[in-house]
Amino acid sequence: MPPAERKLEPFKELFNRAVVEDVSTHIKRRWSGFDAKGFIDHALKDFQKLEMKARANQIAAALVAHMPTDVPRALKILISSLRPLDKNGAPIADASKGIAKMAVWPMAEYVARVGMDHPNAAFAALRELTIRSTAEFAVRPFIVKHPKKAQAVLKTWAKDANHHVRRLASEGSRPRLPWGLRLKAFVADPAAVLSLLEMLKDDPSEYVRRSVANSLNDIAKDHPDLIAALAARWLKNASQPRVRLVRHACRTLIKAGHGKTLAALGFAAKPAVKLKDFKLVTPKVTFGAHAGFSAVLHSTATTAQNIVVDYVIHHRKKNGGTAPKVFKWKTLVLGPKDSVRLERRHAFKPITTRVYYPGRHRVEVMVNGRVICGADFDLLV
Repeated sequence: MPPAERKLEPFKELFNRAVVEDVSTHIKRRWSGFDAKGFIDHALKDFQKLEMKARANQIAAALVAHMPTDVPRALKILISSLRPLDKNGAPIADASKGIAKMAVWPMAEYVARVGMDHPNAAFAALRELTIRSTAEFAVRPFIVKHPKKAQAVLKTWAKDANHHVRRLASEGSRPRLPWGLRLKAFVADPAAVLSLLEMLKDDPSEYVRRSVANSLNDIAKDHPDLIAALAARWLKNASQPRVRLVRHACRTLIKAGHGKTLAALGFAAKPAVKLKDFKLVTPKVTFGAHAGFSAVLHSTATTAQNIVVDYVIHHRKKNGGTAPKVFKWKTLVLGPKDSVRLERRHAFKPITTRVYYPGRHRVEVMVNGRVICGADFDLLV
């Protein structure tokens, strides 16, 4: 039986002919010598065969081929083609006035390709680009090649009035940013990253704080004890936004049952909890429906306990094996000798980031990072 088909429009379609033509139009307005047709033909060659990142890279390559070889001049043209900002520092809504949103990604990649020997102009361009969308991938090669200058720029960005720029200081320096160049120096020694995150931990923007949490989660994969100690320190007299940041930052360590992290967050590594009942409501799940299950947890403690309950779905892979994925369920305070009943319905529906395969799956319940029960079920496609 074939895997479940993805019915949502692929992410790669966010890059299409209209996006390429829009970039061409606005650059041509700012530089009359721009070969618009040559750029479009280059950017769209075999476009339907390319996935999302490859499309962005091909548009960037077309810019390299058709923009002026004088890089500072080319970057000025690029910046002038961007959509103007309103009084609040956000791109205006009128798309006819310039480039913004997804089209910015390949433009940032272009900066990374041509600007390495012109770091001042390149950093200035990346700042403008990130305000219209993001430059988190493009800034990373500059961090590698110009580490001292990049660190100074990132610290300046961390104090910028625009929250997109502040986020770039955090997101661009993430050691293990998905899809991005891995910053091996920061993986080995995250001190430079942590100095930036200290500046941003109480940022007024949730968008920025979320990035800080994700960067800390990256660091936790290589330095779990360091992040546990940081969590304990940051939680002293912490505001609620900072508490949420720390908990999100520690999500991987919580799921792994890391004792020092659990202690820092007020969770016992070995909670005094017994499973009184577990039910798998759906031993067979039809694709498009839900897997249903419930658990009753009972405290054997004489004091209240902080409990975090997650669940794991072991998804069947193409080769017949399984791959676990942990999902958040419930965080609660369980009173002394109290019981709590938890119910969950997990949807099996089309998403662009996973292909579902029919056959045996498994669900497991975790309390404070420890598996306490589980059961198998069959997915029918």
